Amino acid sequence: MEEGFALWANPSSPHAEGRKARAALEDAREGVKRALAWEGEVIFTSGASEAAALALGHAKAGARLVSAVEHDAILKAAPDGERLPVKADGALDLEVLAEAVQRERPLVAVQHINSETGNRQDIAAIAGQVHQAGGLLLTDCAQSAGKIAIPTCDMAIVSAHKFGGPIGIGALLVKDFAMLEPAGGQERGYRRGTENLPGVLGMAAALEAASSPYIEPFVLEPLDAIVEHCRKSGGIWLSDRLSDPTPYVRAIAMPKMSGSAQVMRFDMAGISVSQGSACSSGTMKTSHVMQAMQVEPEVADRTIRASFGWNTTREEVERFAEVWLELAKT
Repeated sequence: MEEGFALWANPSSPHAEGRKARAALEDAREGVKRALAWEGEVIFTSGASEAAALALGHAKAGARLVSAVEHDAILKAAPDGERLPVKADGALDLEVLAEAVQRERPLVAVQHINSETGNRQDIAAIAGQVHQAGGLLLTDCAQSAGKIAIPTCDMAIVSAHKFGGPIGIGALLVKDFAMLEPAGGQERGYRRGTENLPGVLGMAAALEAASSPYIEPFVLEPLDAIVEHCRKSGGIWLSDRLSDPTPYVRAIAMPKMSGSAQVMRFDMAGISVSQGSACSSGTMKTSHVMQAMQVEPEVADRTIRASFGWNTTREEVERFAEVWLELAKT
């Protein structure tokens, strides 16, 4: 990022300093492609929300079909989109999808890993149905990029800060620019605004530094200590209900205490957790993800989301488990 700040010129400028900035930008673009094993195009954006608006607002497609458990940014980018239901285990209802895609070139938006539950959708099966019907598949990979391989799709949404990169930078991955209507003067004419070169370079560097696995399994082992206690005490370990739970996001319902009270109590203990999506947790409204999964309202009210990042330590996970057990007794 310091290198990017030193290259002060606009990458679109034709003078020598501008060309130098452009070279750094394109080098980072190629680095992002390599790190994500993406063979298409990369359009840098200010983050996942802008990437979603770009894809859903400018894709050369017909009806917008959006899963009911998508992030708020996706739902707001397609306010008139048809909602696709999920089953109680969080998996998209493929029977409903098969019927919904029977229209002219639909655009289907499905999140790879859910930001509230950590559940992974079967993108391969979804892509098969969408492509067989001649449609396009947009996958929100904000929670998976840099951690799990980008699945088969036509467009993918990436957010840098989700894998340790800087805030305020992301990308829309596109198989072919022909899938989009041009939207501006920068980024090959598909996005308006001077590119955030320091952010782009930081994003590429974070991806190149990402390890596999994203978090070593032993770091998360202390969570196993509270699973049985959660079940026996009347709490709910939502991973038990999911079709394909992933390790980096956990949704847990405490036996008696509300989610909002838990957020405050954990905060007092120096631990940051959320109730629902972090972007909307301040609204204190029932999670639309929990509603779509038919989670009982009283269980949804007692559910918190714990996310684990690239720099999470085993000691921090042990502390989380310790505090959870203490609060469950109150």
